[in-house]
Amino acid sequence: MARKRKGRDISGWLVVDKPAGITSTSVVNKVRWALQAKKAGHAGTLDPEATGVLAVALGEATKTVPYITDALKAYKFEVRFGVATNTDDAEGEVIATSDTRPTDDEIKEALHGFIGDIMQVPPKFSAVKIDGERAYKLARDGEDVTLAARPLWVDELLLADRPDADRAVLEMVCGKGGYVRSIARDLGDKLGCKGHVTWLRRVWSGPFEAEDGLTLDRIDALAHDPALDAHLLPLEAGLTDLPELRCTPEGAARLRNGNPGMVYPGDAEYGDEAWASLDGRAVAVGIYKAGELHPSRVFVDPA
Repeated sequence: MARKRKGRDISGWLVVDKPAGITSTSVVNKVRWALQAKKAGHAGTLDPEATGVLAVALGEATKTVPYITDALKAYKFEVRFGVATNTDDAEGEVIATSDTRPTDDEIKEALHGFIGDIMQVPPKFSAVKIDGERAYKLARDGEDVTLAARPLWVDELLLADRPDADRAVLEMVCGKGGYVRSIARDLGDKLGCKGHVTWLRRVWSGPFEAEDGLTLDRIDALAHDPALDAHLLPLEAGLTDLPELRCTPEGAARLRNGNPGMVYPGDAEYGDEAWASLDGRAVAVGIYKAGELHPSRVFVDPA
């Protein structure tokens, strides 16, 4: 018999302003401990040295993680020109240098090529799996890592600041699976001057803002205190990109049993993915068809 997981049956989202020097998994573990929660996960990994919004889902909210992972995200980061590293950030070993430095106009012109649907090769030191092994592990072991290019949607990429000839601060809004380190590397190559990321901050992720996030120090101070619960956002916060359809009590009962349930007309069209609510609480996510929601994810009734 499987051992029952200890902890509280608590659901919702806690937005963390992640500091540098800690992994995303460590942040999740800290939040789970502080809230004494049975289940927790995050919506989109940040590199250990990156800072900014890390949205941690608890309990039933973990079922909404894919909708935040797929949402647009905004980053602010600095590119250091003239130096390429094996990790594409400041933590790696220098593998190439250049005396060339681009002008502001050259940077702005080059950025146009990174907007829209692009193909991007992840950094060799990344969590991408190759034959079941993480790329970063293979790279650390000295193996020659070759990663295939992946599609990425870049909604916006702007030159925000130019502190000096060696550095440029960029702002980017992109979709799922974007590697800022790859943008810095590829921009340096395109400009003929090499480049890597020196610092990176995720400003927002879907509906969650870094400025609204709790620091780890604050989470430590409120650990095991009911006051920390007050900072939880409802699981419905993870569904803001989907249309909401209200359902009847009878429809909610059917949905919670995994069956299609009746919903009132709303903003969803036939075949759209949507979520059904009863008294403002999420009941299920599914596909809307002819007045019913056909559930793919069902939420446990908090009552």
